[in-house]
Amino acid sequence: MHAHGTAVPAPPPPAPARVRGAAARWWPLLPVLATVLLLAAPVHGAGAGGPARVTAADAASGAVVLCALVGVLRRRTRPLAPVAVFVFGAPAVACAIATVTSADPALSLTGFVRYLQVFVLVPLAVVLLIRDAWGFRVVTGCLAVLALVQGVVGVHQYVTGTGASYMGEDVRAVGTFGPTDVMGMATVVAYGLLAAAALALRTPRHAPRWLRPAALVAAVGLVVPLALSFSRGAWIATVIAGATMLLLAGRRPALRTLAVLVPASVVLVVGFGVGSEMISQRLTSITQVTGTPDRSVNDRYTMWAAATSMWREQPAAGVGLKGFPAHRDAHASIGLSSGSDTAGAGRSFEKQPLLSPHNMYLLVLSEQGLIGVTAFVGSWAAVLVGGVRRLLPGGRRTVAAADCGLVAVGLALWQTVDFLYADIGGPSTVLTGIVFGLAAWWALAGPRHAAPPAPACPSARLPGAPVEAKARAAT
Repeated sequence: MHAHGTAVPAPPPPAPARVRGAAARWWPLLPVLATVLLLAAPVHGAGAGGPARVTAADAASGAVVLCALVGVLRRRTRPLAPVAVFVFGAPAVACAIATVTSADPALSLTGFVRYLQVFVLVPLAVVLLIRDAWGFRVVTGCLAVLALVQGVVGVHQYVTGTGASYMGEDVRAVGTFGPTDVMGMATVVAYGLLAAAALALRTPRHAPRWLRPAALVAAVGLVVPLALSFSRGAWIATVIAGATMLLLAGRRPALRTLAVLVPASVVLVVGFGVGSEMISQRLTSITQVTGTPDRSVNDRYTMWAAATSMWREQPAAGVGLKGFPAHRDAHASIGLSSGSDTAGAGRSFEKQPLLSPHNMYLLVLSEQGLIGVTAFVGSWAAVLVGGVRRLLPGGRRTVAAADCGLVAVGLALWQTVDFLYADIGGPSTVLTGIVFGLAAWWALAGPRHAAPPAPACPSARLPGAPVEAKARAAT
């Protein structure tokens, strides 16, 4: 201090220390970011409901789990609160029971590995590797970047007529996922839209001035590819998740964001006639599915009925993981078609077999019975309710991280609503694990506390209770 008592600014840390600090901050996130960004590359192979295929993103998700495991072993402390262990342990136990009791345990074992990856291992690894709100924002920022890339590809497909086949025209936006995974681009774009909307609603303190308008522009722009995906389930889930985020954000931020988002979206989609006729027909069909539904809706209803019939036959543990295709014909009516027609987006015409009920809840019910559906629905509900509670006034998160809470709740709600119309399958499935990990980091991690000393291994600094120093929370 000077003679007059004024504080002398601390000298900046030396360059090697800054490099080590940056490496310690970024290194645990790299496999998570790689898992997200690798989905921007074209994927050739099975789509949703098709045979399992290991993609580059799946391999990267294995690195995510391995990195988290190394950190746990080097830290040698309990990394998770008991409630987190229970929330993710229950689905793992349910999957194990369904595998052991299956008529074909060898076949069910592949499903067991996939369920563990998506709903247990990857989410837990994300919880362990994200240390603070800054890391959370980096991952959700990558989700937004991926959404923008896929959205640009999707809009180009619509404009040039090189998308997936829809109503006799190759105009359906599917991004790089191809016509066999038509929900892939819609899912990614919805994730990015919600992430951008959260930043616009609750911009972090001391964020750059350009961040909020950039987030608004990104959210508005992503409305277009989402509309051109012609995915009714994604539309419904996005509207519900977005409306919930607006309610949780407060009246003033919600009104400011709506004043920009709604008019701009209307101008883009309706004013410029971006797929307006097809979108209008698709919207109308949402309220007409109980009348004279088209073949795709009729097939979906038939598979839903088949799933419930399987459950009645095996109510406790279901027919076993991966057992739906083998038992489908014995429980489905003759009205079920042989498959869905897929074409366009660089692929020739082919029949895509109907190997799942396109409803995650019914898929779990049919293959894992009451044990499985109780475990999974309970796990998802715990994450969602915990996230909302911590975002409400009186929760244990500061306003500085409210954008993280909005993203977490929005993504978790979107996924649970979308599961009414879709299930896991296809290259984009690995993102489901990332999303549940983000939501669980917010909902299930312990109370905030002072930052501990930096560990020897960067990945060993585990957020069983996320650390958020004041300066970092303000970024």
